[in-house]
Amino acid sequence: MPSSTAFSASLRKLWRRFRRNRRGSTAVEFALIAPVFFGLLFAILESGLYFFADQTLESVAQNSARMILTGQAQSTVVDATTFKAKYICPAGSLASVLFNCANVYIDVQSYPAFSNITINSQIDANNNFVIPTNYSPGNPGDIVVVRLFYQWQLYVTGFGFNISNLSGNQKLLAATVAFKNEP
Repeated sequence: MPSSTAFSASLRKLWRRFRRNRRGSTAVEFALIAPVFFGLLFAILESGLYFFADQTLESVAQNSARMILTGQAQSTVVDATTFKAKYICPAGSLASVLFNCANVYIDVQSYPAFSNITINSQIDANNNFVIPTNYSPGNPGDIVVVRLFYQWQLYVTGFGFNISNLSGNQKLLAATVAFKNEP
C-alpha cells in the first residue's frame, strides 16, 4: 500500500504538470469571452441599424410633409392611403426597402394656431402601440403636424441592453414635422 507522502507527492507532480500544459487554453479563453464579445457586437450592429432606420423615417417625414406644406396633397385630393403609397412608401424607395410599408402609420392633424397643438403618446399603459387614424392636411395658413410611426423589431435584448418601449421587444420609431401651410 503506498504511503500518504508518496500519494501527495504524486498529486503535486500531477498538479504542476497540469498547470504547465497550455494546450487548449486559447479555446477555453475564447469560450469564456465569446458570448460577451458577440453579444456586444450584435448590440452595436442593431443600434446602428436602428438609428439608420430612425433617420430614414425622419427624412421620409420631411419629404412627405413638404407635399402638404406646398398644397400639392390638398390640390389633388389625396386621402391617407394614397398619401402613404405616393409620398411615404413609393415603390423602389429606401423606405419601401427598409420598412414593411403596411406597418408605417401616419398621423396628420391641422390646428388653427401653434398654441392649440396637442401631441398625445401613441403608447398605452400596457406598452402597446395605439394606431393613429387622423388625416387632416388642413387649409392654406393652417398649422399642420405630420407624424410617422413604425414598430421596429429588436433582437438583441439580453445582457441588460433592452431599448424596447413596446411589448414584444419592439421600439416605436416616430418622426414628427410641424409647419404652417403656405397660403
